Amino acid sequence: MGQLIVDVGGRPGLDCRGFCAYCYFRHVRDPEPLGCRHCLPFRKGCDYCTQMVREAYPGFRAFRDVAEETLGRLQLVDDEIDRVTISGGGDPSCYPAFDDLVEVLAAIEAPLHIGYTSGKGFDDPAVARRLIDFGLAEVSFTVFASDPALRREYMHDPTPEASIAVIEELAGAIDLYAALVVLPGVNDGPVLEATADWLEDAGAKGLILMRFANEPHQGLVLGNAPVLPGVEPQSVESFAALVCETAEGRSMRVTGTPLLDPAIGSPFAIRNEPDLLDRLPRLTGRASVVTSSIAAPFLRDLLWRLGGTATVVPVAKEIACLITADDLRELDLADLEDVVILPGRALVHDAEAERILSADGHLRTVVRGPETLTADGETSMGMTREGVLELELSGFFELVNTVNLYGRR
Repeated sequence: MGQLIVDVGGRPGLDCRGFCAYCYFRHVRDPEPLGCRHCLPFRKGCDYCTQMVREAYPGFRAFRDVAEETLGRLQLVDDEIDRVTISGGGDPSCYPAFDDLVEVLAAIEAPLHIGYTSGKGFDDPAVARRLIDFGLAEVSFTVFASDPALRREYMHDPTPEASIAVIEELAGAIDLYAALVVLPGVNDGPVLEATADWLEDAGAKGLILMRFANEPHQGLVLGNAPVLPGVEPQSVESFAALVCETAEGRSMRVTGTPLLDPAIGSPFAIRNEPDLLDRLPRLTGRASVVTSSIAAPFLRDLLWRLGGTATVVPVAKEIACLITADDLRELDLADLEDVVILPGRALVHDAEAERILSADGHLRTVVRGPETLTADGETSMGMTREGVLELELSGFFELVNTVNLYGRR
């Protein structure tokens, strides 16, 4: 069984009827390559850390090119396709040949998924019935608010009433996961309660609350902070409390990113599973594990319970996979062991990381850790508790083994 990804291309802000007011791709400059694990050892910069992280596509792809590529990939697939997902840098609902594409993909006779849409390209509520008839099974749909006036003002949706009607019909027929960026004082409080009530009544499968990021340490790594000058984002603790309050008493699943999933207990749900922790190897090597400010308390507790020979060193950045060279420059090198383990997806070139972390004249070895240690609420929304725990167990096996392999004795 396999998944087929159909990439329609597109550019954030240009192929989605304009940036939403809070979009983290607004004001993006053309920065120097960030560096990452995919770069060649002798050169900082690759397609991933210069283009993909900015979703710098040239525009929507021609329908003929998309169709021919899809047909070619189908001919190379041996397994049965059990999922077809439409994705892109722009908004699929704004793709000029969207109806034709969906009709062609329906012929594959596999459940159709839309990885993300704002719905700003849906001007006619009748599109919902067509999508259902063509086999749409799941969609992640940005809502912002059930109030059309707020959608129009902050999402710049030219036809918010139509978009809301599409959401409502799809939620009653398929798995619809609503996504909502929380802007303090705009769509929280009574507005959020009303939106969550409406989604639950409509039959939505889940609601993903996303904390608005406005500062570099919150994850804006493309030189574009602040997105909205003067707007103070919620603290992590306040946002986590909001997620729990919104989830309480609802049958609809509610999660949050960067924190948390109340139903599963993630991130780092494995901390509450002593039997699973007992299955992990014990730490024997000495190394410093660099991580984000949010993950640090969880990770410090877990590594202490696994032997305590690895120290956890947090940076100011709140998301570990968005750690950059600038974050490493802020560390006190005296806190570091001879071996430093970086998050697998950190946006730092390995050679540059070694130079920065050895700037005190003490040569340190930099090693990449696992790509994933846990699942935030955006990821865990579509997972079972067992699936999240399996992911975490695998990640910690890799982390402990990396520490023991490269760490000093």
